[in-house]
Parts: sequence; structure tokens; C-alpha cells
Amino acid sequence: MGKRSVVPFGPQHPVLPEPIHLDLVLEDEQVVEAVPNIGFIHRGLEGLVTKKDFNQMVYVIERTCGICSFGHGTGYCEAVENVMNVEVPDRAKYLRTIWFEMSRIHSHLLWLGLLADAFGFESLFYQCWRIRERVLDLFEMTTGGRIIFSVNQVGGVNKDMDKGMLQKILEDMDVIEKELKQITGTFLTDYSVESRLKGVGVLTKQQAHDLGAVGPFGRASGIAYDLRMTGYEAYKYLDFEPITSDVGDSWARVDVRIREIFQSIDLIRQAIGKIPGGEINVPVKGNPNGECFTRIEQPRGEAYYYIKGDNKPYLKRVRVRTPTFANLAGLCEMLKGAEYADVPIMVLTIDPCISCTER
Repeated sequence: MGKRSVVPFGPQHPVLPEPIHLDLVLEDEQVVEAVPNIGFIHRGLEGLVTKKDFNQMVYVIERTCGICSFGHGTGYCEAVENVMNVEVPDRAKYLRTIWFEMSRIHSHLLWLGLLADAFGFESLFYQCWRIRERVLDLFEMTTGGRIIFSVNQVGGVNKDMDKGMLQKILEDMDVIEKELKQITGTFLTDYSVESRLKGVGVLTKQQAHDLGAVGPFGRASGIAYDLRMTGYEAYKYLDFEPITSDVGDSWARVDVRIREIFQSIDLIRQAIGKIPGGEINVPVKGNPNGECFTRIEQPRGEAYYYIKGDNKPYLKRVRVRTPTFANLAGLCEMLKGAEYADVPIMVLTIDPCISCTER
């Protein structure tokens, strides 16, 4: 047995603007154990329920994370709507679904660009982010924001899309699909990329199941688990299946996310083709009285939203459990036995969001 040493990884990540912090126990250049340290950027967002009423908390929850902001707002609103027995209009459900899938596309493209940067493909990084910019332009057109959108409200949404906006989204989806196909081959078939990803960071299906891996991280190990299949918002009206791989390595996680982008484009087309007319929100009277938790499929995986109210404007409790928190156990497991040089890319392949995790 070689000499063991403990090397701190983080809290600044070499690629991600994410303050992830791991203590790596090494034998020479091999990782023996990885111990996560959580709490470096704790902001106390959940405690703001004592200062912001349940409507204002929509905007606080959105700011849990920039990349996942729309999903956080949707999950929180669903929880409050369930407690208050509010039936959201169908058009609002479709609008939420369209924006949600646009969020998934921009999150995955951002991640692909960071991955390209991690293995040294700078032009590929810029190409991914150039395509993502088109999605952000669509957000700006339909919501007025590029990262934080503030269109969710308890009872529906506060902005609609006219026919011109919906047509523009369809046209841009065609362009995004075409441009994504042009770079897909580099990610999945280039020899240099394969040498950095194939066989690296393997998490078996049994390990993924036992450790509760969620999202593309779990699906890349063969776990066919996608909360969109439960039919929340407009997903019950759309046709799709979870995208999985049985390989379980870093390359498989890239493959799953790329295919999910194409799937999101298809879901947006379906939703725009089926979107009904009508109202986009309903009046909400009274205050939340009771407790509820909802689950949604964020771009990184399953997220929980728990609320508890006692018939007052200020909730007693808000709790969010994010997918990165669920995936840390799987990350630490797959790091065992890895080469130290592969650690940054392996950490990156779970698509960590530490601001979500620590709130």
C-alpha cells in the first residue's frame, strides 16, 4: 500500500463556477476515498419565509439557482397550489412546460460547453454556448429575463405567448436542432474525447439504485426514472419516454444529456402544437393551510419542494432538496479508484449545482 495523503479539492472548481469542496484521500495518484464538505455558500434562503409572504417567496425560491430558476419556481408554486386546492388553467400548464423544456436545453448546453472546456476543446465550448445564447434570446423575448424569469405565480403564470412568439420558438428549435447535430459527433465519436470519458467514472445500475442517483446521472446507469412521466403540468398530454443508457460511465452521461436536448426540442414542438386557448392564471384567495411536498424533474434530476402553512400569509416552513444533494453519494462512490487527473471531469459529469444544494 502506497503512502496516503489528503488533498482538498475545491471549494473552487477548475472549470465550474461552483464552490464544490471534496477532501480526496489519495494513494500516490489514485483516489481511495472522497469526503464531501457542504455549507460553504449557505445563504439561508429557506429562512426567508419569516420575512416574505407565500406569494413573494416565489421570487426567493427562483433565486436558489440561476440555471434551474424556472424549475424552482414551478415546483414551489405546485406545492402551494396543491395545499390551496388551486386548479391551474391548461394554457398555463402548457406555457410552464414550454419554458421548463427551454430551461432544460439551456442547462444541458451550458454543461456541454463546460465539459468541452474541461478536456481542452475551446472552440467546442464557444459553439455550445453560442447555441445556448439562442435559447436565452427566446427567454428574453417571452419573459423579459435571460436567467431569472419571474413568470411563475401561485395560480398560473403572469405572461402569455402570442402566436408570433410560439412560431419564433418553433423556428429557432429547428436551427438549434441542426446546429446541435453538427457538434454531436465531436462529443460522442472523437478519439481524444473518448479517451477522456469512456470507462471513466463508472457507476453501475445497482450502485446508482442503492445510492439514490437521480436525473441524467442515474439514467446513464440504466435507471429509467424521470418525474415528467408522472404527468405534472402538461407532460401528461405529451408523448415521450425516459432516455437511458446501460453503460454508466462519463461518456454515457454525455450521451444521455445530448439525447435529452433533442427530446426537449420534440416536447416543445408537441406542446406548441397542442396548446389550448384560455386564461393563464386564476385568482387565489386565502392563505395556505396544511402541508405538501411536490416532486419535479429539474435538468439535473429529481427535486423536492416541501411547504407547511397555518392559514397565514407567511409559511411556517419551506424546504428544497435538490438533485445535486442526492447525487453526491454516487459521485463519492465513483471517485473511488479513479486517477487524480480524472477527478475534475468526473465531478463535472454529475452536473453539480452547489448553490442549489446549499441554498
